[in-house]
Amino acid sequence: MTTKMEHKPLGSYPDSGIDVLIVGTGLAGLTAALECIRKGHNVRVLERNATINTAGDMYFMGLSATRFFNHWPEMKKEYDSIGLHDAWIETFQHSGQQMIKPLKVADRLKAQGLDPGTPPGTFQMRPLVYKMFVNQVESLGVKVEFGRRVVDYYEDAETNKAGVLCDDGKKYEADVVIAADGVGSKSQKLVGGQVRAVSSGRAMWRAAFPIEHLDKDPEVKEFFSLINGENPIVRTWLGPGTYALTLTRPDTMIWIMNHDATGSEAESWSNTIDYEEVLEGMDKVPGPNKWALIFKRLVKCTPPDTIINFELLWRNPQPTWLSPNARVVQIGDAAHSFLPASGNGATQAIEDAITIASCLQLAGKDKIDEALRAHVRVR
Repeated sequence: MTTKMEHKPLGSYPDSGIDVLIVGTGLAGLTAALECIRKGHNVRVLERNATINTAGDMYFMGLSATRFFNHWPEMKKEYDSIGLHDAWIETFQHSGQQMIKPLKVADRLKAQGLDPGTPPGTFQMRPLVYKMFVNQVESLGVKVEFGRRVVDYYEDAETNKAGVLCDDGKKYEADVVIAADGVGSKSQKLVGGQVRAVSSGRAMWRAAFPIEHLDKDPEVKEFFSLINGENPIVRTWLGPGTYALTLTRPDTMIWIMNHDATGSEAESWSNTIDYEEVLEGMDKVPGPNKWALIFKRLVKCTPPDTIINFELLWRNPQPTWLSPNARVVQIGDAAHSFLPASGNGATQAIEDAITIASCLQLAGKDKIDEALRAHVRVR
């Protein structure tokens, strides 16, 4: 199970002898793999799908999470190249009236008396960030086994081991099992507690597509253009009971809109709808002022099978994240799911992963149970 590398990450620690099994290749799982390697642990990763999913549009990554890139120079360089660190922002009323002219993020912070050199985080393209993480994991020679659907977790108090059972009957064991397999993790049966989802009554229409699709409407292309023809820009839209944002990048157009549940929403990134449904919903915004025509025309430019209607469900954190003998631990959405409109899920998943790798390194192999309990108390 040992992960061998010719070149160790910056700031690497001596081998700990701790075997770590990670279930799931979301941000929590991939970050845990990277940081556990840097902290000297031996890593193996299981993923239920045939490949790592790099689909999606955008999310926000907070500064508290991304500082760990300082230990991964290659990732930091790539992150700086793809992130919107010096992006522009413009704000409108939903009806189209400009509220705040285009300004750089630094200038917006400065105008509010905040440090312009320390933004709270950055908007990121999910596919680009995931590919960056995947490339780093692969470059380290981490063994990722795909098509391994975990159906049960277990731990053995006598051997101080934990493991998982897959749907084909194969078992995997390690000193520590990190359940990073998201909402509904099978680890709940061992760890305890089943948090039920509660409807928020809201959903998100969201779409990401190649920017060439704006060519069909020159006025839309001009309105949602880059700043100075080259700089990405986020445009926020504020209305009664709703908000939206658009992101224009040189190669991609993204738009997202919060709305009342319509009945066609689902908690799935493949739940696509036709643009006519969006236009009908936009007409139902309360008040005398309706959505700007230019935004409606943007929706019409969206290619078929692209608009996702994602249901927003509330979930409290799991009542406990740790198995009785402290050998299986939940991180990321498996432990504490955030609304995918909150802008905090990715940040917390990364923080989880870094914390658990550090606690294991500080405690050592003889005190794994203490390390996992400390991790839970810290988080």
